[in-house]
Amino acid sequence: MQPQLVTVTSKGQLVIPAKLRRKFGLRKGARVAVVEEDHRLILQPVTTLIDSIWGSLKRGPSMTEALLEARRRDFESEERKIKRLRARR
Repeated sequence: MQPQLVTVTSKGQLVIPAKLRRKFGLRKGARVAVVEEDHRLILQPVTTLIDSIWGSLKRGPSMTEALLEARRRDFESEERKIKRLRARR
């Protein structure tokens, strides 16, 4: 999917495109974790399960950190696949 540009309002708000809201089930009042990683902002939808246990883990990484780590590993795996495919050309 191509990046989509959005504009930040004077109140610091931004509109997530409708296609992405539908894809990730984001409705009014949905919670989204915002994390900075490697000079990027990452938006992570917070599911009902995650929301219900938010902050309940006393040891180890936070749920957000665990999710972001899993997302980073997935991203790196996909990047390696893309590089291998491009190298074949």
